[in-house]
Amino acid sequence: MLKENVEILKGVGDKLKADLESMGIYTIADLLFYFPYRYNFIELKPLKELIHEDQVTIVGKVIHSPTVTHYGRKKSRLVFHVQIDQMSVKAVMFNRTFAKKHLQPGVTVTLTGKWDAHRLQITVANYQLGEPKQNQNIESIYSVRGNISNFRLEKLLKQALEKYEQYVEEIIPVSYLKAYKLPFRKEAIRIMHFPKNKTELHHARRRFTYEELLLFQLKIQALKTKQQEAEQGNVQKYDTEQVKQFISKLPFELTEDQKKSLTDILRDLKSTYQMNRLLQGDVGSGKTAVATIALYASVTANHQGAFMVPTEILAEQHFHSLQQMFANEVNVALLTSSVKGKQRTEILKKLANNEIQIVIGTHSLIQEEVQFYNLGLIVIDEQHRFGVEQRRTLRKKGLHPDVLFMTATPIPRTLAITAFGDMDVSVIKQLPAGRKEVNTYWVKDNLFERVLQFIQKNISRGEQAYIVAPLIEESDAFEYQNAVDLYNQLLAYYPQEIEVGLLHGRLSIEEKEDIMKKFLNNQIHILVSTTVIEVGVDVPNATTMVIYDAERFGLSQLHQLRGRVGRGDKQSYCILIADPKGEVGKERMRIMTETNDGFRLSEADLELRGPGDFFGKKQSGIPDFKVADLVHDYRALEVAREDAEKMLRERLLWNNPAYRLLKEYIENEIALKGQLD
Repeated sequence: MLKENVEILKGVGDKLKADLESMGIYTIADLLFYFPYRYNFIELKPLKELIHEDQVTIVGKVIHSPTVTHYGRKKSRLVFHVQIDQMSVKAVMFNRTFAKKHLQPGVTVTLTGKWDAHRLQITVANYQLGEPKQNQNIESIYSVRGNISNFRLEKLLKQALEKYEQYVEEIIPVSYLKAYKLPFRKEAIRIMHFPKNKTELHHARRRFTYEELLLFQLKIQALKTKQQEAEQGNVQKYDTEQVKQFISKLPFELTEDQKKSLTDILRDLKSTYQMNRLLQGDVGSGKTAVATIALYASVTANHQGAFMVPTEILAEQHFHSLQQMFANEVNVALLTSSVKGKQRTEILKKLANNEIQIVIGTHSLIQEEVQFYNLGLIVIDEQHRFGVEQRRTLRKKGLHPDVLFMTATPIPRTLAITAFGDMDVSVIKQLPAGRKEVNTYWVKDNLFERVLQFIQKNISRGEQAYIVAPLIEESDAFEYQNAVDLYNQLLAYYPQEIEVGLLHGRLSIEEKEDIMKKFLNNQIHILVSTTVIEVGVDVPNATTMVIYDAERFGLSQLHQLRGRVGRGDKQSYCILIADPKGEVGKERMRIMTETNDGFRLSEADLELRGPGDFFGKKQSGIPDFKVADLVHDYRALEVAREDAEKMLRERLLWNNPAYRLLKEYIENEIALKGQLD
């Protein structure tokens, strides 16, 4: 019955039907689940308690007839005064000339709108004659289009609830409703549209928040389970004693987070399922060390390992550090586009013959000519830099190899659970002992010369600096500083013995690699760059990061840039040059100077920017929920995830009649997406 077309309702003709369809309302179910996007809480307070610029509701008597002023094309302004608490309050309404005849002197009127405490004035959004009706202290506000008004939509909703409410089926098992004290679905729908008080609205919203998150988690967990069943992994029987000995020989102690993440990964290696795990950790938290131990474990199980990174210079750096860690116990090779001729042929031959146990490289690893003898573990660093096809191609180089993705972008747990729902997630939050925190300062543009003097002083001690700008060349659209201008400015400012380099995205790969090598070797003292250095090579000698027009960047991006310094044993600095106009920009700068915790910053970034913009673009993995809010409902998301895992693990959807509707929903969703057959 709920699948009936909305035109079955009384008063829905072709025009109204078209307007409803433009709002995504085609069926009775669509209408019932078209929830308000906000609520006006009608709470009467004395004038002296009203807060400037708040949405308020006041009740008073009209003092004199309203005056109407017409301006523009079909625009009008209606002004009248009401008496409240022995005071005269000015009321302003736009484009509602018809209200003049209702608002006669002596009439009591209830006004809701924006309060201006300085002028004793209310800009009226809604009004009703008389005092507020009993029990009507919450007004539901919908997003409407065309000729549909809030009032008209509410009339349709009342009609739909009266006729079809009885056909709403409960989808969540009663045991969960009782455990979490949630109202039944039928009751919660009515409350969402016509709440009597804040308490019952709160519980109705809790119910639909949980429902939305549970359905989403069931869907992605079901897909994950099916994927695991379809992609049987290799059970890697690694040598536990050898792995323990390898760890004991390392020149550093693993942090508790590293140990926990390593336990997760080693458990995956031994399982019958193909590992699909995301290892996320702050800049410098020691993800590479964990990945190296995992690669070593795979080697002791007579498998080969592949380590794919985004740039040649990063591949070289990993190659040298892995060689040091393995100390000739494991045969490691480097394979990039720079490795050519006889050397390349020799490496390819040894890979195919199992003489090379671990290979580190860039996109070169996915070339057709690269063949492995027995590929067991793939590590992909900065996984977002590689396309889905590139990752898939590398996977096909072995028989169901385990895959470990790594990212240095701290992702809030709520987003990790949603955007990477098909992956298991391990997190490293602790930094290794002895690492110095980067000191961060926020200064205005007028202090730029003092910043340049500070850099020169550090260079005289043999240190290096980055200066990052948001644009490559001058743009008419923005007034922000740009890399080319900054580069020329620094060439003119500093003496010739201070070498200044320029790095940006329009350079060829070879040019970028050449500049980064010169910077790594201290042939360039100051590197002016765009955000291409956000993820890149370690330069322990670089101690100062200056970010120009820092308000142009999100918190996570600023933190990634800051992570380019503080790689050595010297004290490092991050200087934010910014003059933000808005409160959000000022808040970003304040938070950056207060903490070096990337996860705390990512949570703050999520609150400031919202989940849709967190990654810089809308991610298909992050759904638009009607009620749930990923920023504030993270606890509900955790609960929903645990419940979904239990339902699937214990096969409750298939073995218990109380879960029938959840089972039908998941089967329909998965069939609809064509992802499970």
